[in-house]
Amino acid sequence: EVEAMRALQWLSNKDVLKIVSSENEIIELDTNGRNYSKKGLPERRMLEIVKEKPARVQDLMQKFGNEEFSIAVGILKQKAAVSMSNGNVSITENGKKLLNKESLEETFIKRLEKGPTPAGKLEAEDRFALDNLMKRKQIIQKKITKIKFIELTEFGKQLIKQKIEKVNYIESVTPQVLAAKEWEKKKFRPYDVTINVPSIQSGKRHFISQAVEYIRKIWLEMGFEEMSGNYAETSFWDLDSLFVPQDHPARAMQDTFYIADEKGKNILLGKLPSIFRKVKDVHENGGNTGSKGWQNPWDEKIAKEVLLRTHCTAISAQTIAKLNKNDLPKKYFAVGRVFRNEAMDWKHLFEFEQVEGIVVDENVNFRHLLGYLKQFFRKMGFEKVRIRPSHFPYTEPSAEVEVYNPVKKEWIELGGAGIFRPEVSKTLLGTEIPVLAWGFGLARTISEYWDLRDIRDVYKNDLDQLRNMKLFMR
Repeated sequence: EVEAMRALQWLSNKDVLKIVSSENEIIELDTNGRNYSKKGLPERRMLEIVKEKPARVQDLMQKFGNEEFSIAVGILKQKAAVSMSNGNVSITENGKKLLNKESLEETFIKRLEKGPTPAGKLEAEDRFALDNLMKRKQIIQKKITKIKFIELTEFGKQLIKQKIEKVNYIESVTPQVLAAKEWEKKKFRPYDVTINVPSIQSGKRHFISQAVEYIRKIWLEMGFEEMSGNYAETSFWDLDSLFVPQDHPARAMQDTFYIADEKGKNILLGKLPSIFRKVKDVHENGGNTGSKGWQNPWDEKIAKEVLLRTHCTAISAQTIAKLNKNDLPKKYFAVGRVFRNEAMDWKHLFEFEQVEGIVVDENVNFRHLLGYLKQFFRKMGFEKVRIRPSHFPYTEPSAEVEVYNPVKKEWIELGGAGIFRPEVSKTLLGTEIPVLAWGFGLARTISEYWDLRDIRDVYKNDLDQLRNMKLFMR
């Protein structure tokens, strides 16, 4: 069969013949259906048992089994054919009438005994019976049959009128062909590599996973180490350690996913690390950083609240807090899932992948930050990269990274960057050392590569999209 189809496909590609496929839905008896066609439907057999005298429910359940008993009684009660009282099942007058009459379902099963029936040829009564039987277990099954019709084209008709010399081609190179030196006596079949052939849908990694792996490779090649962290973090690491004030709008319920405690009434509270006193001081009065801080009391309870991390900078803060001066210099990156309580639309998601990076080195400055960013984005395939001044809560100076899209002929913002303020770096490290930092959304960075107009398409399970999406290669 495979060889025949291969030959037909080859002739079709040569425009010798046409292959026309036709699909038909057929109805046939399933396992229980074949069984019932011989001994009758459960409701029919139950009526036969109780037609002379009532039968005990327990006896009927033992005879039919729980499942068949429930189905039979349910159908008969629906038709007012039996009544139940004092643990007995009795036939009604309506049930006696049904004994002498074949149901639509029984008629349909008898029809299918003779063989499968095309779904398109069913009458209204057959369709009614089919719908009822399809609700029951393994009585009826639907199958799709595929039929292929072969038809000669005009070119094919002309060919069969001609005298075509039979040529015994070598179809493929095998060890036997090489050993026998068959190529000296025969010709290889010529191949046209431009013709259409059936596509093979093989398994492959999700295109987002491909991009993540590529980005990891870039940072590792640039000498960075990978960081990792938890999805659920305390507000301390996600916000307080980064000098975000406790009355900042980013902490509001409408912007952040907080995790409820076991009773579901209050926000789950976590534990604070030993460094929390330094963070408390820097918020209230600036600590030893030379800053005035926020001049407001710092609430431990707010810092203990557990949330789904809003950015991977929470991982950076924890990593920095573990370092000491002898460890430096250090370069880290992370690619992780973050969560925002936002309405989902064509350019916003409530969970997405973020790329984060930090460099902790007393010899780096803003020029080094620009160099790292430009080098990374050029490795990502963006020829034109520009850095513009901006503002972010925990970096100073701060910048936005933009790349040029030659198709749209416009600059596209991809992420933010800067140098951590002393309120962050000095508090976490214990000494004032420059920390370069950046972060950007993965989806926005790669959506142009796949020409995705709606950012939601990145995560939807569209099989055609997943099969046809090109591999991520720069």
